Amino acid sequence: MRHHLFLLHTLSALSIMCAPNAFAEATGISRDEKGAIIASLDSTLNANYPFPDIARKIRPVLQEHLKKGAYDSAATKAAFASKLTDDLIKVSGDLHFLVATDPEWIAEFKAKANPALKAGIRREEASRLEETNFGFDEVARLTGNIGYIRFSYFADPEFAHDTAASVMRFVGNTDAVIIDLRYNNGGHLEMAQFLASYFFSSEKDQLLFDYYYNEDGKRIQRGQWVLPGLPGKRMVDKPVYILTGSTSFSSAEWFSYAMKKLGRATLIGERTAGGAHPVARKPLNDDFFVQVPIGQIQDPVDHGDFEGVGVQPDIASPSIRALPVAHKLALENLAKTDEARRTELAWMLPGLTAAIERPHIDAAMLTNAAGKYEGRQLILDNGVLYYLWRDRFRVALEPIGPNLLAVEGVSDFRYRLNTLDGKVTALERVNKDGSIQRYQRLD
Repeated sequence: MRHHLFLLHTLSALSIMCAPNAFAEATGISRDEKGAIIASLDSTLNANYPFPDIARKIRPVLQEHLKKGAYDSAATKAAFASKLTDDLIKVSGDLHFLVATDPEWIAEFKAKANPALKAGIRREEASRLEETNFGFDEVARLTGNIGYIRFSYFADPEFAHDTAASVMRFVGNTDAVIIDLRYNNGGHLEMAQFLASYFFSSEKDQLLFDYYYNEDGKRIQRGQWVLPGLPGKRMVDKPVYILTGSTSFSSAEWFSYAMKKLGRATLIGERTAGGAHPVARKPLNDDFFVQVPIGQIQDPVDHGDFEGVGVQPDIASPSIRALPVAHKLALENLAKTDEARRTELAWMLPGLTAAIERPHIDAAMLTNAAGKYEGRQLILDNGVLYYLWRDRFRVALEPIGPNLLAVEGVSDFRYRLNTLDGKVTALERVNKDGSIQRYQRLD
């Protein structure tokens, strides 16, 4: 069975974090309907969530909130789903939880039980994934013959096998590989297994992931090992650098964690989000679903995990600067072992150093912008302005014009600072399509 280890199958973590509503608004919902959803949610958690002690704590909290009217302000299904998500995460501390409304997906989920319909649905799913190139956003040969791979999710290898294999062939002749997972929010662990296998020998068995999950009331134990056969050549001795950030999530974290534990990669960037559990979507009724953790994974060395604490990089760096740091380190290490190329590599390093040591920017403007806004916060840390969400996800904001800030890893929206008498009074999200959401300053 294949499981999704990420926030949401086709959306990036940042899209969910920053969007005013993760799903379109739905019709209203009564208190009785809310109670029924909570009851269905409780049954689903008891059947699937791998930590029964935590599951038992959730329903009383939700019922108490319903009884005291805490959900009365949630006038739509989407708003109620958002409040349930917040409460699930608060009680459990598990960032994998998500409640949302998606009648189309639920109908599709039920239709898959019909073999005559399942094949067509799978073809449509493959077509949707093709539109994003199965998550592979960029593959390049950087200066100094350094391979670079950036992808935003781990696609199902049933669909993405050929594309993933072609990516690995592309970097097969480089002298080192940088794998960029800073904005990758997870996906199928089978794809993590496929990609990791390229960096290990097939001559001996090597465990990558050991995990269990609940399925129809049964506990199933599995292990995933280095694959014995791969298209293209293996890169057993090639240096590997993995870029991480606070929005690296679930399968992206497991890939990084296992590669680090097995001594096959150097991690550069920021500590990851800390979502270690395999998850699955489960319908609650015809409108609502819950994304729920269904098991637990253990690393192949110490049999531990990183739930709630994240994966610590070997070399700490603001994630926005992690790529030039890794590129510079790869070239420096190559220069140590390749005397014939030392002069060439030394010529390239100053440019990367300049990319790491960012140009001076107006410190007064950044200081003025730091503060609390509706549902979000801007903080200033070591001269870098950050957007903070849920006290864990943090992305850098970079000034690109008067009062206009680019968002690290995001290309379809920006933030603008509204000022009055020299003070920042509000934060505006300016979307690529021209729409704007405004968040009033609170402090």
